[in-house]
Amino acid sequence: MTPAPFPLFRARRLRRSPALRALVRESSLSPADLIWPIFLTAGEDGEPVASMPGVHRRSIAGAVEAAREARGLGIPALCLFPYTAMAERTADCAAAWSPENLPNRAIREIKDAVPEIAVMTDIALDPYNIDGHDGFLRGGSVANDETVEALVRMALAQAEAGADILGPSDMMDGRIGAIRRALEAEGHRDVTILSYAAKYASAFYGPFRDAVGASAALRGDKATYQMDPANGDEALRMVARDLSEGADMVMVKPGMPYLDICRRVKEAFGVPTFAYQVSGEYAMLRAAAAHGWLDGERTMLESLIAFRRAGCDGVLTYFAPEAARLLSG
Repeated sequence: MTPAPFPLFRARRLRRSPALRALVRESSLSPADLIWPIFLTAGEDGEPVASMPGVHRRSIAGAVEAAREARGLGIPALCLFPYTAMAERTADCAAAWSPENLPNRAIREIKDAVPEIAVMTDIALDPYNIDGHDGFLRGGSVANDETVEALVRMALAQAEAGADILGPSDMMDGRIGAIRRALEAEGHRDVTILSYAAKYASAFYGPFRDAVGASAALRGDKATYQMDPANGDEALRMVARDLSEGADMVMVKPGMPYLDICRRVKEAFGVPTFAYQVSGEYAMLRAAAAHGWLDGERTMLESLIAFRRAGCDGVLTYFAPEAARLLSG
């Protein structure tokens, strides 16, 4: 519909006051739209992540406190990522599916203390792999099918520990179907899969790799199994594949550089769609705000509403507790 000509139509009439702007606002953002990623450590609570100012690694007790904080702020879910030192990484990645690994112990403690918080996990071998890759490196290439078998074991261990949402982030072919079949066979029919369906081989992941201890381990890059940043149609094919294999929700990663993909996914499939505002996005905004080049609070909230405007149902963001406090006044 074409608006009436000026001056019958003045767009500024609806921008005149905060009350009028609120009445016609198209997108909304609340703490309920946020998932808070946290990093776990077997060491002391509060280890800082140098490349992510304001983010620190948490002990299991610290993760439980984060869950209590999230509950108080109205944040519905945490996502757990373990830090693993190089000396603790192995070629067989056996710790990834140990019932007593750091994430599985944290899941049990969080669900026992704060059962109403949903706990999301990460399914990929990179936190445990001596090579730093999401799968087993064989002859210079990641072995897809062998890796999928390991990811299934990892998923089952997390489901047994009480995880609410499994997040396969590895981008191996066929892993969603294999995980879903195993969950059904083992009686974990209600466990949700939030698939990293469109995960790009991005340069924005650097600080995250510092946070989980993978930077020094990684040999080569992940371009043979993560997506080419130049591709959009491929993202729709990957989402369609994962949904057909049993994913309940899908994710686009990274976030802001791929808002066009978020919009296309939501319009094409109409399923719960999430984005991950990744470590590099967080670090850039934090650094610019620290130098006084940007208003930190305003740019943080503006970046988050962009995901909602693009069609996302929610966003994983390290800003979650800070944003929730501001949104709650």
